[in-house]
Amino acid sequence: MEIRKAQRSDAHRAFELRTLAIRSECKGHYSDEALARWTEGSATEKFMNDVEQNFHVVMMKGEVAGTGMIDIGNGMVDAIFVDPRFMRVGVARRMMTHLEQIAREAGLPEMKLNSTLNAAAFYRRCGFDGDAVSTYHSPRGFQLDCIPMTKNLSEAAY
Repeated sequence: MEIRKAQRSDAHRAFELRTLAIRSECKGHYSDEALARWTEGSATEKFMNDVEQNFHVVMMKGEVAGTGMIDIGNGMVDAIFVDPRFMRVGVARRMMTHLEQIAREAGLPEMKLNSTLNAAAFYRRCGFDGDAVSTYHSPRGFQLDCIPMTKNLSEAAY
């Protein structure tokens, strides 16, 4: 398992991974209508630019198994998606460790994220705090319940 900076050529795989992970892991936590809306479409030019500029990918068995990104301007973590075939073997944990290292090297005081309802327990195991359900407003024009979470980086690394 290795992590590298994403390239533009990873964008379509990253979008595919996003769709697979959402449909697999968010089912039962969100309505079928919300899941369909959330995963419709394909990688836009904006998404491809974002992948190229901000994403990191976890490689396993020669393919992209997971994605993630952190905005070092504000400490916001996003796009933590894992191919269902590679779930529960440490891909997301490895990505979170990598992103935390980037945040610490940038001198950020904390990391933040908006967790899906199904992933909050995982993020808590990674040292994030947060329980209150809020509303995420997607740039694609819909809303989803989420749990805003933070991790104080002045505490010891997990």
